[in-house]
Amino acid sequence: MEKIFSKLENNVLLHIIYRKEDIVSFRDNITPEEEYLQVASIKMQNGRTFKAHKHIHQERYTDIAQESWVVIDGKIRAILYDLDDTIIATRTLNEGDCSITFRGGHNYECLKDNTIVYEYKTGPYQGVEKDKVLLEV
Repeated sequence: MEKIFSKLENNVLLHIIYRKEDIVSFRDNITPEEEYLQVASIKMQNGRTFKAHKHIHQERYTDIAQESWVVIDGKIRAILYDLDDTIIATRTLNEGDCSITFRGGHNYECLKDNTIVYEYKTGPYQGVEKDKVLLEV
C-alpha cells in the first residue's frame, strides 16, 4: 500500500494506491477510520461466510466527495494532484489495483482498450455543478 501525503501540508493524506499483490490476509482495513470512504480488502477461502446482517439507518455528515477506482480488467494511469492542483504522483494501475482519493484532484487515462473499472464515491451525487471543480492543468 502506498499512502500519498500533501507536499503542502505533510500530515494530510490525499491518496492511497492499493495493489492486488497487497492482499495477503483475510481482512485489511485500507482507509483510516476517520475518512468518509471506508475501503477494505478481504481474502477468503472456500466455505468462508459471515453472519447475515444489515446496517443501522443513521444520519451521517460528509463535506467532500471521496472516490475510489478499482480496475477490473485492463490498465489505467492515475494522475493524482496535491491541494494546490499540481501533480503529486502518477501511477499505473493494473487488474485488481485500486486508487482512493480523499482530497486533492485526480484524473485517469485509459492505457488499454476495453478497460473496465468500478468507481465508488461518497454520495449523494448532486451533479457536476455542485460536486466538482475542473482543474486547469
